[in-house]
Amino acid sequence: MGAEIPGIVKLKCSVKNYDWGKIGKESSVARLYAKNSGEETGGDEPYAEFWMGTHESGPSYVVMPGGANGGLTNGGLEIEDGFKPKYFNLMSLKDWIERNPSVLGDKVLKKWGPNLPFLFKVLSVAKALSIQAHPDKELAAMLHKQQPGVYKDDNHKPEMALALTEFEALCGFVGLEELKTVVENVPEIIEVVGSSCADQVLLINEEDGEEKLKDVLRSLFTGLMSASKTQISEVTSKLISRLTLKQKVMDLTNKEGLVLRLEKQYPGDIGLVAAFLFNYVKLKPGEALYLGANEPHAYLHGDCVECMATSDNVVRAGLTPKNRDVETLCSMLTYKQGLPEVLSGVPSNPYTLKYSTPFDEFEVECCNLPREAAAVFPAVGGPSIFVVMAGEGTMRVAFSKESVVEGDVLFAPANAEIVVETISGLNLYRAGANQFGIAYHETGDPSWMELCQLFGTLFNPANDDVINLSSGTETDDIGNMSACEPKCGSAK
Repeated sequence: MGAEIPGIVKLKCSVKNYDWGKIGKESSVARLYAKNSGEETGGDEPYAEFWMGTHESGPSYVVMPGGANGGLTNGGLEIEDGFKPKYFNLMSLKDWIERNPSVLGDKVLKKWGPNLPFLFKVLSVAKALSIQAHPDKELAAMLHKQQPGVYKDDNHKPEMALALTEFEALCGFVGLEELKTVVENVPEIIEVVGSSCADQVLLINEEDGEEKLKDVLRSLFTGLMSASKTQISEVTSKLISRLTLKQKVMDLTNKEGLVLRLEKQYPGDIGLVAAFLFNYVKLKPGEALYLGANEPHAYLHGDCVECMATSDNVVRAGLTPKNRDVETLCSMLTYKQGLPEVLSGVPSNPYTLKYSTPFDEFEVECCNLPREAAAVFPAVGGPSIFVVMAGEGTMRVAFSKESVVEGDVLFAPANAEIVVETISGLNLYRAGANQFGIAYHETGDPSWMELCQLFGTLFNPANDDVINLSSGTETDDIGNMSACEPKCGSAK
């Protein structure tokens, strides 16, 4: 363990060139990676994901000042343009945390050991990702043991996607009434699963109970995804021909139009038919959705910030040239129905929105600072990673200060108040362990002060006032907390 808690440190991060990524300069990931690493990007190569964290499939590295490497590998980090570091000496963030475990904070260290509990990413999606789900902890451990080359770790992978642009996704199964409409209007489904299975869907009602509904949906989906190659070829050909003819005489539904788009990316794939069973969601910039274990989804197009538990486990079954595990996917799903919850964020200071999930491992904040503004991120019980998406400014804690520009990624230790300032404007995102989860873990019940800090308010028993911790505003109406809510601004 280090003799003292380090301050803010900069990170050099990893990039993934999956074929579904946006090409060259069209990709936000390419732009971020170029500025973060000093390496050239562009050309015809796809840039899909920018990884910030400790997972071995895409590790980040702490940028160490020259002479402070302690025998570390030399990354080069020379001075560029007289001031911008390109590479110094590098140590993997995982190794650095193991040498300095105090940066995680006592509660994170107690719950997860000397490991960063979250993985932070930026995605640039040009074409659809696979129809997939992520296993829960028990299944992840079993899959990793059985096929470690396919399932890279033994952790679960709940996740959240926060839209940077309009972001399209398939998420979860449609509700019962829409499912009945799909079965009635997509004859290719009946051709694969048979009329008996289809009738079960058409005849079932909510009154039959949740488990019966799940059994019927499981039977339908499993029958569809397990179709033979010959069946798949025949029904996808019929589906595309039918929709192409329909398009000539009337408008297609949004889902039908999507299927024709997907056919150009994954011709002859059973995912073209299965897409009708999922909710088609379009997020606006600043909106987010989250997905628990064993929930089906496929990201389709757009840029987003993504955060998840530290894992790279994916079970796929459609819209992909990669390995498929149809049996595992169909058996693991929860078969919940209905639209996913869309988050718009809750103000945590005048320029920052917080996106919280039910998962202990992570939360995300988006900060848009206008010109000549500052924001304070209060000290929290776990570490944070910040990524600067646009603009420039400074970031400081009591014992260190860094100039930051677009492409910078920074690790901040637990229990440190962080002040971000800008002259010209700044847009950044922060990921950290879910603060409610950290507070709850310590005693099984968060203290009153911890709850006040989490929700940004403080009750003063001396005068029955509620004080907003971000603005200092007071109200004597404890039943109406809106008087204390800060207003959320955006960068100009």
